[in-house]
Amino acid sequence: MNSLKYLAAFTIPLSAYIGIGLGGYWSFTSPIYAFLIIPILEIAMARDAKNLSGESRESTRINPIYDLMLYANIPIVFTLIWGVGAKVSAGGLEPFEYWGIAFSLGIVLGTNGINVAHELGHRQTTPERFLGKLLLLPSFYMHFYIEHNYGHHLNAATPEDPATARYNQSVYSFWFTSVTRQYSSAWRIQKELLKKSGRSFLSLNNDMLWYAFLQIGYLLLLYVLFGEFAAVFLWLCGIIGFILLETVNYIEHYGLLRRKMPSGRYERVREVHSWNSNHVIGRIILYELTRHSDHHYKSSKKYQILDYHGSAPDMPFGYPTSMILSLIPPLWFRIMNPRIPREMKPV
Repeated sequence: MNSLKYLAAFTIPLSAYIGIGLGGYWSFTSPIYAFLIIPILEIAMARDAKNLSGESRESTRINPIYDLMLYANIPIVFTLIWGVGAKVSAGGLEPFEYWGIAFSLGIVLGTNGINVAHELGHRQTTPERFLGKLLLLPSFYMHFYIEHNYGHHLNAATPEDPATARYNQSVYSFWFTSVTRQYSSAWRIQKELLKKSGRSFLSLNNDMLWYAFLQIGYLLLLYVLFGEFAAVFLWLCGIIGFILLETVNYIEHYGLLRRKMPSGRYERVREVHSWNSNHVIGRIILYELTRHSDHHYKSSKKYQILDYHGSAPDMPFGYPTSMILSLIPPLWFRIMNPRIPREMKPV
């Protein structure tokens, strides 16, 4: 039952439920679990580079349990939001508890929210894409669907891509450039899509306008349900969620660049243009996001059948550990810069 291993992805929201429920210093359970316990387990456990093949691959691809585990994140995420809103609006918490709760919910919004939204956003069916966008709503990052699918997958590992970190760019600089450039890029892409289809900016097909209205409406709903303070608090939790996403974006393509051909076009995206990790725990809790090269090779490929490519560059640590290291730029540069192919480094 290989599918059951992905139940481990629910341990992050479970740790948040437990920690927030117990209160006090327990409210930091989820951050400690995600960025201390998991990294230790990743270092201790052997890596797994095996790929599925033959009948096993096809049976895994069509097995509905893998999709159901993705869908289960929707009630989990929104129930936790409701619980946090109620707890914060009731008051009586110590200042440090607010921090613990904010980081706990923010981590869940980033992993079981945005990351699952990313997987569903690449699916071919409208209902699944709708569910993906729904999971982007609590992080106020619905534009990610447009920019990621129509921008990042076209421009990954080029200077034109907001979500590709430059050589020697710190994660803190990247947070700002990626967030602002992705949002403006999403609007530009939306305008181009409307123009190609002969529709006006105020068309009902302008998804970016819908996203803006839906996110404002969601924030107003939080205000009505839980009051002003809780609404602002949940908005800040959403920011933590998308900062977590951008930290993942930072490590996924850091310093990797595609060659520009004499024609002015870039070479096609290859395995060497994404950082990968075969550390087992990170693979499971992030629904195989760490096999990122294969995802760029065929973005509609379901997470459970993504492959490892021997030519893909490997990170020395898993994604959770690498995210922590990226917060210390000198250490990150010292570890990662020597691993970047010489021809990709700036002259």
